Amino acid sequence: MLDKEKFAEVRKIFTAYLENKGLRKTSERYAILEEIYSRTGHFDVEELFAGMKHQGLQVSRATVYNTLDLLVEHGLVSKHQFGRNLAQYEKSYGYRQHDHVICTECHKVVEFCDPRIHGIQTMVGELLNFHILHHSLNLYGVCGDCRAKAAAHAANA
Repeated sequence: MLDKEKFAEVRKIFTAYLENKGLRKTSERYAILEEIYSRTGHFDVEELFAGMKHQGLQVSRATVYNTLDLLVEHGLVSKHQFGRNLAQYEKSYGYRQHDHVICTECHKVVEFCDPRIHGIQTMVGELLNFHILHHSLNLYGVCGDCRAKAAAHAANA
């Protein structure tokens, strides 16, 4: 579901960024931005491209890749590598910092937020004289569903 107020703000920021870089403000770039900010959770390039095609939007894969690169570069979208060769993306402007737990079996990604991590980030920054801009924390394990499937398989073997 698109938050129209937040999207208007993001669109304005993206427009200023494109103007500052001397890049064209195309309808395709704005359609990609809107599609991203209409989504919830993580997505890959193919999911984004397929979603746009399904809506009848005419956009090339190259434009999707190039626009994603611009959005990541400007901090409007975050790019993640969750232990696979497939990059995952998520909208990031105006959304709280969070971290991820990734299942190594089914590749499910679960977001979590723990204020203690922010405290650690602040303490480490002060201790090492760094102004921390952001962080990324990914924890890898096997989710409960996959453990249950493995246990059921082992019991039937």
